Order: sequence, then C-alpha cells, then structure tokens
Amino acid sequence: MKNIIVILSIFLNLALANAQIKTGDALPNIQLNNNTDVAVTLESFKGKVVLVDFWASWCGPCRQANKKLVPFYNAHKNENFEIVGISLDTNKAKWIAAIEKDKLAYPQLIDANGFDAKTALLFGVEGLPSSYLFDTSGTLVAINPTEEIILTFLKK
Repeated sequence: MKNIIVILSIFLNLALANAQIKTGDALPNIQLNNNTDVAVTLESFKGKVVLVDFWASWCGPCRQANKKLVPFYNAHKNENFEIVGISLDTNKAKWIAAIEKDKLAYPQLIDANGFDAKTALLFGVEGLPSSYLFDTSGTLVAINPTEEIILTFLKK
C-alpha cells in the first residue's frame, strides 16, 4: 500500500510540474474577473507585450514593486505594452483598497484562492511578487524579467 501511495505521489508531482508554464509556452486562455467584476481573458491582450504580475494586497514586496511598476507602465503604456495584475488575495475589499492606494491604472484581475488558485498553479507561482513576460505573439519570453529585459522586447 505504501508503494502505491509513493508512486501516486510521484506521478501527481510530475503532472503538476508539467502543467506549469515554461518559457516558450503560449499566453494561457484564462478568464478572471477584474476590479469592476467584468470577466477578462488573458488572451485578449495578445498582440501586445504583456507583463502578467502576480501580487496580493498583504504582500509587502508586492506593494513596493507596485511603486516601481506604476511609473514604468505610465512611461510605456503607449508602446504596445500592457501590465495585467493578477491578485491572489482572498479578501476582495482589501484588494480593491490596495489598487486604489497604489494607483494601479493597468488591468487588475483576481483569482481569490491564494496560492491554490488555478492561475497560480498553472504559472507555478511559489512566491510573490512573480511576473511573466509575453511577447506580441503571446509567447512566454521571461520569468521575473528586469525592466531592461522588458524594454528589449518593447524595442522589437
């Protein structure tokens, strides 16, 4: 019986590892609600350089990162560039308050199941903040990219 449990455990871990997005993979067809309760699909941003940014209102490093992302976004939003925030908050009111306080003008989506959220599992999010850069064809080109890497793709 122990052997069966061990084998199933290994199989499940391998299946989950293979399910996580990798460089070269396509922008997933995920639909989540935004901060005005409208359903938005990630695929709708295809055609732009897209930074998918996982964060949460309770995450101090995320809130610090927001202070850098906001001016970066404002400087480059007219260059075929979009940031899409995906919150792993379980408390929508705190998420909305953080969006307002941090002045996040780019699209904000929520998958309110914390690290057990389907999107967090699909992307392989193990810590926050985590970001994923997709090029205009919708291909994942970098995980946790620097501003310089993002600018390289904006110049292409």
